[in-house]
Amino acid sequence: MVLTDAQKRANEKWHKNHRERANYIAMRSSARSFIRKKSTEDDLQELQDIIENRRKELAQTLNNQF
Repeated sequence: MVLTDAQKRANEKWHKNHRERANYIAMRSSARSFIRKKSTEDDLQELQDIIENRRKELAQTLNNQF
């Protein structure tokens, strides 16, 4: 897919104005790709532990808001 110069400028402007969101999307994509294509059983177990801990943190944060 070839982008026009206008579309390239628009993309650059969006990335500049939404840097945090663009980084989030890129990191999420990398994580998903790693899990699907490269992860071992040990990696998956470690990630599962990390996910469980993160869910507990988020639940605690949510409970503290109310």
